[in-house]
Amino acid sequence: MTLLSEHEQRQVAEAIAQVERHTDAELVTVLASRADDYAYIPLLWASLLALLVPGLLFYLTGGFSVNSLLTVQWLTFLALCLLFRIPSLTTRLIPRSVRHWRASNLARRQFLEQNLHHTVGSTGVLIFVSEAERYVEILVDEGISRHLDNEVWEGIVKRFTEQVRQGQTVQGFVSCIEACGELLSQHVPLTHERNELPNRLVVLA
Repeated sequence: MTLLSEHEQRQVAEAIAQVERHTDAELVTVLASRADDYAYIPLLWASLLALLVPGLLFYLTGGFSVNSLLTVQWLTFLALCLLFRIPSLTTRLIPRSVRHWRASNLARRQFLEQNLHHTVGSTGVLIFVSEAERYVEILVDEGISRHLDNEVWEGIVKRFTEQVRQGQTVQGFVSCIEACGELLSQHVPLTHERNELPNRLVVLA
């Protein structure tokens, strides 16, 4: 996960504070290192390959005894279990649809856990990032969705996702917050000053 200094986290908080001076929306940002530990993935792949490798060796050479093949099978399983637990490799073994499904579920849990569904006027906005999955999502409550369709966030999410992929997560947060702020100030302008939720960046290690 990208190491975030206090200065970088303060940049995000200041960007939120600046946006909320012009809109009734309540913004919360969440950065997760990964959406799941995917503990079952290394075991699954190691098991499948451990079943295939001995058979392949026997087919190609024919020179292994049953005991040797069993030894190769166990050693292959143990070695791959350890190898596939390396986070960068684990992530690559997971289908994209599964990674995004897990990240999307975490985003929705965070929307509830950060109390975005309890804001006055239902004006909560969650900007969520899961770095390992290269996943970005913007979730809004009904007070925002009445004025802005979900499609308006797609371009912002796409740009932010590319920045996350390039390792520019903090810059992406600031740019995303500012882009959201432009839309929110036009469609959900400030009617009264309030700050119901903390402006800090929530980090899930």
